[in-house]
Amino acid sequence: MHAVDDVSFDLAAGEALALVGESGCGKSTLALTLLGLETATAGSIHFEGNDLAAAPASVWKAARRHIQMIFQDPYESLNPLMTVGEIVAEPLHVHKLAPNAAERRRRSVAALEDAGLKPAEHFLARFPHELSGGQRQRVAIATALVLEPRLLVADEPVSMLDVSIRAEILNLLADLKMRRSIAVLFITHDLGTVSAVADRIAVMYLGRIVETGAILEVMTTPRHPYTQALLSVVPAPNPRLRRQHIILQGETPDPVKLPTGCRFHPRCPMAVEKCRQVDPALQTVGGTQAAACIRVGEA
Repeated sequence: MHAVDDVSFDLAAGEALALVGESGCGKSTLALTLLGLETATAGSIHFEGNDLAAAPASVWKAARRHIQMIFQDPYESLNPLMTVGEIVAEPLHVHKLAPNAAERRRRSVAALEDAGLKPAEHFLARFPHELSGGQRQRVAIATALVLEPRLLVADEPVSMLDVSIRAEILNLLADLKMRRSIAVLFITHDLGTVSAVADRIAVMYLGRIVETGAILEVMTTPRHPYTQALLSVVPAPNPRLRRQHIILQGETPDPVKLPTGCRFHPRCPMAVEKCRQVDPALQTVGGTQAAACIRVGEA
């Protein structure tokens, strides 16, 4: 099974890349591979001069200080038996970065306040069950920030939150990206949230990137039929900007038995016979890259 197949992208400091696609397309597997929580069977992961895919455990441990992840569910990612202060300080223990309790407290307080929990002293002694969902996610963000990372991998960071809280967390991520010059990989299935955080977007389908480009260009002039289908069902507040819905038929194919030719052709509303035979590569069209299906040049 190829959960992630021939995926390649780059990410610079202070830039956010949104990785979008349906559930099961390989987004979270890619994130876990970037952190070494899943082992890549081929390829390379270049981070600050090191190829982490071939690196020993000592190099991975040093790199993980600078690559931190925000998980989807704050209810599961926080230890219910630890206080907020202990949770945020734990990475400092692991990486031996704070020599004493006073320094760990100072850095924990700074991380919590950077994550929007002010005054931080009011939260240090609380347990996760005493916090709201949004506050839990802010604690998870603070736990990542306490190590001063250079790359933040946010895997569906707002999908478990109420709509009223989502905008606050998205604005927080956008602010941290600019203020701390952190590179952010923002993973989501909700295209309605990506423009609040991301500079570029990459659309995944069945383990591959089928379209990538600047956020404004992809959102306004999508080239690939899959991207067009995803964007067609995003709610638009202005009735004049609403698109005709494109409803994809059937389920995502089994990644163990991939379709021949274009992987999207069994569900593509524009597929023709040639799509069953040709496996398209990415090609540049305007300012974006899209899988070069026969319809891309006509979009």
